[in-house]
Amino acid sequence: MGSKPLITLRKTTEKDAPYLQEWLLQKGVLDGFPMINQREVEDAVRIWLLYIKKGYSITALYKKKPCGAANLYINDIEKMKHQCLFVIIVDEKMRGQGIGTLLLNEITRMARDQYQIEVLHLEVYENNPAFRLYERMGFKQFGRHPKYLKDDKGVYYDKIVMEKRL
Repeated sequence: MGSKPLITLRKTTEKDAPYLQEWLLQKGVLDGFPMINQREVEDAVRIWLLYIKKGYSITALYKKKPCGAANLYINDIEKMKHQCLFVIIVDEKMRGQGIGTLLLNEITRMARDQYQIEVLHLEVYENNPAFRLYERMGFKQFGRHPKYLKDDKGVYYDKIVMEKRL
């Protein structure tokens, strides 16, 4: 049985934006995100950059090259700072090697210890293989939006909302 690659983590920087865009545009990835084309991906990366500037994002590195990232969408409104949406993405060439678990563990620790987040939540679309990871990591489904997304081929996807109390 082979060993897993040595992965390090660091804060995401603006220089990581091209990797985020590349990963979002990889085959099949957009099935798991609400974006449908290059322009929408660029918009999503611009929004992610706002949170990168606040220090709310981490990047996984393999051989010093970014291979995945996770982001906390911490709300600036005081009454909403106790809860937070997050997102994770891993380069398709590096999936299945524990990087998502590593990112999820660290982003959870950051949320709880650095930002006093009490509830971490996520949105995942049906058939996304990451759903199993989220369940394994203690996230519980608390809602479903039927036919939330409709892709360019006319296929509908339900959005599943999950949370974990920290």
